[in-house]
Amino acid sequence: MKNPIFSIIIPVRQTNPYLEETLLKLKKQSIKNFEVLVITDEISGSANPSEKRNLGTKTAKGDYLVFFDDDSFPSKNYFKNAFKLVKENPNFTAFCGPCLTPSKDNYKQKASGLVWSSWLGSGGAGIYRNSIQKARFVDDYPSVNLIVKKSDFNLAGGFDTSYWPGEDTVLCLNLVKKFHKKIFYHPSLIVYHHRRSVIIPHLQQITRYAIQRGFFAKKFPQTSRKIGYFIPSIFALYILFLIFFHHNFFFKLPLYFYISILITTFFYFIFQENKFKISFLATITIPITHIYYGILFLHGLFKKEVTFKPHAFDQKTGKYIGG
Repeated sequence: MKNPIFSIIIPVRQTNPYLEETLLKLKKQSIKNFEVLVITDEISGSANPSEKRNLGTKTAKGDYLVFFDDDSFPSKNYFKNAFKLVKENPNFTAFCGPCLTPSKDNYKQKASGLVWSSWLGSGGAGIYRNSIQKARFVDDYPSVNLIVKKSDFNLAGGFDTSYWPGEDTVLCLNLVKKFHKKIFYHPSLIVYHHRRSVIIPHLQQITRYAIQRGFFAKKFPQTSRKIGYFIPSIFALYILFLIFFHHNFFFKLPLYFYISILITTFFYFIFQENKFKISFLATITIPITHIYYGILFLHGLFKKEVTFKPHAFDQKTGKYIGG
């Protein structure tokens, strides 16, 4: 097998401080066996990120396509580790790894990161996406940290541009279920992903994903109709149920159990971070996230079609507005 060349594709509205940081981190990689393609509005117009990614793949020269977001950057040995993985596993179609919170994020961003990296906050099944876990095969992974063999990407028809967010879910579904390919998660492929601050921007970001996942549970049940995606909705309905039956002690038992897990999670955060403010903020964000996500998931489940506009952004700074 010849040495693989990676093509990094980053969709963005316009140049911004996070993108500049990403490009700086790429310059400091221990191995520079890659090219970088930044697809801005000047190149693609007001296309959504899935359209921008597809546009980037058309000029990509690499054997493997690497998809990052503009607010994410790879660890120093990312491409050294990626090279090793693709060389050892040439038959695997895609590779991915954990997305961690950068140390320079503020305390509100770190609180959001704690939510996603915790078992309770992530719903258990998705914890490997935001914390370092054991290597495994997966059937769905976000394009914030996703490496795909270019030949297989083209075989699957690229990203379905009618979906965003969720184009990565559809791509992975096609690769795994339709073409019987393997996506390999490995803890050495670390990317650092800047979080949305809790609570409002954090919830604004969830809005799109919750509605789209609810719609996907109906549209693409093979990978989106999992119990973990439905649990927040069940929890939200349960809380609504308690409003009318709060006098019954038996009906309150699940709530007491949830609160006990939440308290345990808080002390785990304290042990992990040794910072009360971040830990407390993350802890109170978890139930808010569950209820908010649960309601919007149901909204998406009953929608006939879902479309979202690309991120709004501040034209002076390039920073995204809200979520």
